[in-house]
Amino acid sequence: MILTHQIRHVASKLGLHNPVVWVACPAACDTAIKLRKSKLVYQRTDRFEEYPNVDKDVIEEYDRRLKASADLTVFVSRALYEQEESQCRRAFLLDHGVDYEMFAGADQDLQKPEDIAGVAAPIVGFFGGIDEHTSDIAFVEEVVGMLPEMSFVFVGKASSDCAGLASRTNVLMLGQRPYERIPHYGKCFDVAIMPWRRNRWIEACNPVKLKEYLALGKPVVSTPFPELQQYIDVVYQAGTPAQFAQSIRQALAENCPERIARRREKVRKSTWESKVQLVLDELLADGCVS
Repeated sequence: MILTHQIRHVASKLGLHNPVVWVACPAACDTAIKLRKSKLVYQRTDRFEEYPNVDKDVIEEYDRRLKASADLTVFVSRALYEQEESQCRRAFLLDHGVDYEMFAGADQDLQKPEDIAGVAAPIVGFFGGIDEHTSDIAFVEEVVGMLPEMSFVFVGKASSDCAGLASRTNVLMLGQRPYERIPHYGKCFDVAIMPWRRNRWIEACNPVKLKEYLALGKPVVSTPFPELQQYIDVVYQAGTPAQFAQSIRQALAENCPERIARRREKVRKSTWESKVQLVLDELLADGCVS
């Protein structure tokens, strides 16, 4: 009730009398359906019902109602799109974009962040949230133990228990840093990693950081997930800690200017501006907006 009142108040002050309502979280279902609007767009980014500590049945019901009510449902995961397209009035696959120039241009600044400047190379790095339902900390600890000659740097807020990982002598956990500084940490990585858990959340994920790593030109080693297959020509995939450690070694050995260029070219056109234009074209084609 409070959310609906707030949105109506702000919309009135801005002179928005018949807006396109865009919902990116299923918990907004009731509010979105009740609001006066010209069209409803639902962004099915993840399996929200698999998020920790939510009422799965309630979220699944919200998700079903939104897909049935929305004039357009936007998916960022090919796997989710293929599984749920038939549940939607109209479905559109639109994967994430990337701040390409921001990441690709980071190495033009030769300065390194002070808290990583003295870390011994090679640096195996990760940036982003370190959460229990996404990051496999036990898996990472095994990999770290297999590569004592390498430095592991983690940039991001950790909600999971990382005490054991942080105690390793070749691990540096820097915590959260401002988004605009992330490319300057990433440019210091020799290899970038995505050590994901095997669960339903990850099966439907499409992490923005993959494109950010590639825009940086960095070799990427990841555990398998469906969306990764679209990039298999420019990433390394490894399912066990031993394979992951070996892939890191291989990525270091094979890195060269040609491979850096190929990685960047893979995502060069995937800018957020290009994604905006694609979704606007889709809305205009359906008469959702004018």
